[in-house]
Amino acid sequence: MTSAWPDWLVVRVPTSGPGPEVDRTLRRHRLHTVCEAAQCPNIWECYHSRTATFLILGDACTRRCGFCAVGHGPTAPVDQHEPLRLAQAALALGLKHVVITSVSRDDLSDGGAGQFAACVRAVRATVPCAKVEVLVPDFGGDRTAVDTVLRVAPDVFNHNLETVPRLYSTVRPQAGYARSLAVLAQAAAAGATVKSGLMLGLGERPAEVRQALRDLREAGCHLVTMGQYLRPSPAHLPVRRFVPPAEFDRLKAAALELGFRGVVSAPLVRSSYRAEQMAAHS
Repeated sequence: MTSAWPDWLVVRVPTSGPGPEVDRTLRRHRLHTVCEAAQCPNIWECYHSRTATFLILGDACTRRCGFCAVGHGPTAPVDQHEPLRLAQAALALGLKHVVITSVSRDDLSDGGAGQFAACVRAVRATVPCAKVEVLVPDFGGDRTAVDTVLRVAPDVFNHNLETVPRLYSTVRPQAGYARSLAVLAQAAAAGATVKSGLMLGLGERPAEVRQALRDLREAGCHLVTMGQYLRPSPAHLPVRRFVPPAEFDRLKAAALELGFRGVVSAPLVRSSYRAEQMAAHS
């Protein structure tokens, strides 16, 4: 286990700019963001760029992944007005690329797929020039739920693999490596631009990461992000290793050799980090 953060993980927070205005806009529309809920280290960089990743279906997750800072507890009823508020916030922020994710909602018959579809439709109606990226849970492997999202044709369909199969039982105990690959393969077969992400520093071996990249390509994944896992609290999984930037660079080169269209690989990268620029590779 490692504790002291290396210099390359130091985050410089902008001292001026539109960040507070973005925060006020989100609160005025009563919206959650994964930026805040997941303690993203890039939150103020993104807010400074007048962007954020919307978190729908509440801020309480039905799963307990060992890495994730998103809270747990009683879930809220699906808010039928949330899609419109989200679209109005996207318009107010001037977003050209809207990223929508959610907590896992295993308590819902469709896992929340219908709400994703409603949000995509609302954004398209309100901000027709914007691209829409969805970062979805695995919906319990329900192919019908995945199809519900695919039918509204998001510009990017993202689902994170997160880690290597050996670590799934501790990192994602309520998920499955093969299940996540199947979700991505289903989206690729439907013609979607498919994206996924991996966290490093949880104890994975370099050969396992390269195999995960090969598995993603075989599933039809086009875009991939790789970043350093950072422990949100002492109750979460420990960081086993801080991966140096040069290793992230080597992994990026390996991913490009495998045929990924776009790769963002660096210590502070997260799933939706600079998503608009990455989508340009699709």
